[in-house]
Amino acid sequence: MKNTIYFFALAILSFSFQTSNAQLLTEAETEINWMSLEEAMALQETAPKKIFMDVYTKWCGPCKMLDKNTFHNADVVKYVNEHYYAVKFDAESPTTINFIGKEFKNPTYDPNKRGRNGVHELSRYFQVSAYPSMMFLSSEGAVITKAEGYLQPAQLEYYLKTIVDEVYLRLKTEDEWKKYQEEFPYTFK
Repeated sequence: MKNTIYFFALAILSFSFQTSNAQLLTEAETEINWMSLEEAMALQETAPKKIFMDVYTKWCGPCKMLDKNTFHNADVVKYVNEHYYAVKFDAESPTTINFIGKEFKNPTYDPNKRGRNGVHELSRYFQVSAYPSMMFLSSEGAVITKAEGYLQPAQLEYYLKTIVDEVYLRLKTEDEWKKYQEEFPYTFK
């Protein structure tokens, strides 16, 4: 009888532990694992992945919508966390960034200014001309492509999967791209 009670208590504890771990995992999957570009590049040495970079500004309304709606969509979160190093970059930040052996700054940043506040040199390097912009980089940091403006989850899915599956390397003609786009199997909700 004692053994049965002991076994039953262990089973309940084990189930309780597994359930709390599952809840933690579920909570963790509601957020994209954002990091700096330097962190993403450092991780390339041990586990190479492509980089997904959100280039935003604090005053940008569509950037806030993208963050609230698309970047918190469960399908987007799961896919980005599994297949990319995700970088969040404020295009008007005063932060110095070391990337590809160069130092990038925002020399016109004014800490006393409100609203728009200079353009970071890294934004210029990536030729960002609209916010939000989502940059897709190779594991070496080379630009593959960028998407500009607010994208819903399914619209972002197309970019995320096309880049990870390296479709852009296989399709050469406009007709091939058109057929691929027409047949793309959207699954994000």
